[in-house]
Amino acid sequence: MATHPIVHVEIPAPDPKAAAQFYADVFDWKVNVDPTFDYHMFQAEGGPGGGFVSTSTDAGGMSYAVGGVLVYLGTDDIERDLNKVTQRGGTVVVPKSEIPNTGWFAVFTDPAGNRLGLFTPMQG
Repeated sequence: MATHPIVHVEIPAPDPKAAAQFYADVFDWKVNVDPTFDYHMFQAEGGPGGGFVSTSTDAGGMSYAVGGVLVYLGTDDIERDLNKVTQRGGTVVVPKSEIPNTGWFAVFTDPAGNRLGLFTPMQG
C-alpha cells in the first residue's frame, strides 16, 4: 500500500523574498532560491520543506491568497490518486504537470473545498 506523507508546503505572501527572510530569521530555516522560477524555498529541520509563492501571480491556473497554505502529499502514482479523488467527490484543479528536472505535481480540492497537492519526484 502506498503512503502519502506530507512532502512540501507552499506559503503565500505578497513578497516571497521578504517572507523567506522572515522565516529564516525567526525559525532558522535554510532558504535558497531556484533562479529558473525565482522560487524561494525553505527546509525546516525535522519536517518537510516548501516554498513561498506570490499572491500577485496565477501559476498554472491556480491563484494564491494569504491564508491559503498549500500542502503537498507524496505519491508514487498521481493519476491513480486523482482518479480516487474524483471518484469520491473531489475535483482536479491542476492535472499532472511536470516541474522540469524535479518531478510532477497536481492539485485537487476535496469535497469540502480544501485544496491539496500531490507530488512525485523525478528518479535519479
